[in-house]
Amino acid sequence: MSQAVVSRVRIRRLSIGALGILALALGTLQTVVEPALPLLQRELGVSPGEGALVANTLLITGAVVAPVAGKLGDRYGGKRVLIRLMAVVAAGGLLASLAPNLPVLLLGQVLQGVMVGALPLSFILVRKHLPAGESHLAIGVVTALFTGGGIVGTLIAGPIADGLSWHWMFALPTVAVIAMTLVVARLLPHDPPVPSDHRIDWPGVLLLSGTLLTFMVGLVRVTSADLPPLAVGAIAVAVAGLATGWVAVERRAVSPMVDLRMLARPAMWHACVLTLVITTSFGMVTFLLPQLFAVSADGYGFGVSTTDIGLLLLPGAIAGAASDSVGGVAARRFGPRAVVVAGAVVTAAALLALASQHSAEWHLVLAKALTAIGAGIGTTALLANTATGVETRDTGIATSLLVVTRVIGVALGVQVGGAILDAGAVPETGLPAESAFATGFAVAGLVAALALLAVRFTKKGAQT
Repeated sequence: MSQAVVSRVRIRRLSIGALGILALALGTLQTVVEPALPLLQRELGVSPGEGALVANTLLITGAVVAPVAGKLGDRYGGKRVLIRLMAVVAAGGLLASLAPNLPVLLLGQVLQGVMVGALPLSFILVRKHLPAGESHLAIGVVTALFTGGGIVGTLIAGPIADGLSWHWMFALPTVAVIAMTLVVARLLPHDPPVPSDHRIDWPGVLLLSGTLLTFMVGLVRVTSADLPPLAVGAIAVAVAGLATGWVAVERRAVSPMVDLRMLARPAMWHACVLTLVITTSFGMVTFLLPQLFAVSADGYGFGVSTTDIGLLLLPGAIAGAASDSVGGVAARRFGPRAVVVAGAVVTAAALLALASQHSAEWHLVLAKALTAIGAGIGTTALLANTATGVETRDTGIATSLLVVTRVIGVALGVQVGGAILDAGAVPETGLPAESAFATGFAVAGLVAALALLAVRFTKKGAQT
C-alpha cells in the first residue's frame, strides 16, 4: 500500500473519530435533562406528566427529522446535511440555556431534537469512508459514544445546576457541539452527492413528517391529559389518514422517499418491531428511576439531590455505552435475534425484581445498569445488522427508520411512565404513591418480556 493511500486511510479514521466525539457531545446535550428533571419540575412548577413532556419534546422533533435527514444525506451527502443540522442544534441549545419559562425551554428542545438525525448521517459517512470489515465496529462505536454522552450529561447536570443554574446545563454542552462541528467540518472528507435523475419526493417527506408529528404530539396529549374518547379517536383517525396518504404517494412516486419494498422486507420490519418493544421498556425506566430517587426520604423515597441522582445513574450510563459498543460485533457473531433474546431476559428479570424490591438505592442502580445493557446490545445489534444489510445508497433512510422507532419507543415509555405516576398520585400531596412506582416497574418488565414473543413471532414469519 502506497504512502498516499495509507495517509488517506488515516485521515478517514481520524475524521470518523471526530464524528464520534461530536456524537459524544450531542449525547451529553440530550441527556442533561434526565437527572435534572425533578429539579426542572420544581423550578418551573410542573407535574410529572408535564415533566415527561420536557423530556419528550426533543424526541418528537427527532422522530420527524431523522428520516428526512437520512434521505437527504443519501442524496446530497452526509457531511453537507450534518453540518446544517448542527447549526440548528446549536441554536436550540443556546435558546434553552436562556429560557425564562417552560414554553421557551420547550422551543429550545424542539430545535435540539434535530440532533437525532445525526445518527443516520453518521452511518452514511461510516459506510462511505471505512472498509466494509470495519463498518460494524465503527457503527457500534459511534452509537456507543452518543450513548456515552449520557455518562457525561448524567455526571455534569447536577454539579452545574447546583453550582451555577440549570441554564448552564444546556449552555456548556452546546459550546462543545459547536467546537466539534467545526472540527468535523475541517477533517471529514466530503462525500459526493448520489447522482439521480429524479427530484426529492417532497410530498412523501411532508406526509411522513406529518404522520410522525401527529402521532408523537397525540401520544403526549393522550398520556398526559384527560382527553375525551372523541378527541382520542380524532387523533387516531388523523394518524391513520396521514399514514394512508403517505403509502399511496410512495407507491406512485418515481423516486419515493422510502422504498416500500425495502420497508416490507421481513428483516426490516422485524427489526422495527423489536426495537419498539425494547425501547418502550427502557423509556419507562429512564423516567421512573430519577423520580423515585427524588421522592422525599420521609416516605418510601430517598430524597436525593440532582447531583447525587446523576452519580447514581452513572453506572447505568456506562453500562449502556459499553453495551452499545459491542452490540454490532455481537450481532455479527451470534446473530441479532440471539442478542435481543439475551437482552430481553436480563431486562425483564431485573424490572420484575425491582417492582417487588426497591427499598435501597443499590436496587435501582443495579436495575438501571442491567436494563441499559439489555436495551443497548439489542437495539445496536438490530441497527448494525440493518445498516450493513441494505444497499449503500439506502443506508441513511433504512437506519433512520430504526432511529425513529427507537425515539418513538423511548417517548412512549416516558409518557406511559408519567401517566402511571400521575394516575397514582396521592390527592393530599400530589406526589405518586409507592404502588405507582411498583406498577410502573412491573409494566416495564412485562413490556420487555414481549420482546421474547416478538422474536418468536418474527422468526416464524421469516421461516414461512
